[in-house]
Amino acid sequence: MPLEKAGPILCAGITMWSPLNHWGATNTDKKLSIGIVGIGGLGTMGIKLASALGHRVVAISSSDKKIEIAKSKGAVGYVVSKDPASVATERGKLDLILNTVSAHHSIAPYISMLKTNGNLVQLGCVAAPMQYTQFMLCLKRASIAGSLIGGIPATQEVIDFCF
Repeated sequence: MPLEKAGPILCAGITMWSPLNHWGATNTDKKLSIGIVGIGGLGTMGIKLASALGHRVVAISSSDKKIEIAKSKGAVGYVVSKDPASVATERGKLDLILNTVSAHHSIAPYISMLKTNGNLVQLGCVAAPMQYTQFMLCLKRASIAGSLIGGIPATQEVIDFCF
């Protein structure tokens, strides 16, 4: 494995692969619509992986400043989470959303973008309580979960997938 690619795969790669694997996105027989919140190191890796797995990937950010980088990594859609009209374009369309943002922010727009039985996975840990309307979850039978980093078997899986 080339050293310049080892760091991103062994850090951001496994952090994003673990929830993709857990929520069924590494099963390439099933095509999902996946949202990636936060277009930084974790987010761009998530876009690359989910796109390479053949899924429809939507990048989600609080501004339109990262549209070009998100699309260059494989996103086919882009939502500005602070713009209700932008959020409405993906309302009820995403099976899985991986939220990499580690700053306090509203997750309500993300919940509205989930399909029935959709999952919002928190990867960016925030110490302050997050607020959302439980009714939004109940209407969709949606779930909010958390994920950290994967173990040795998942690390080998992402290495095998990437190389």
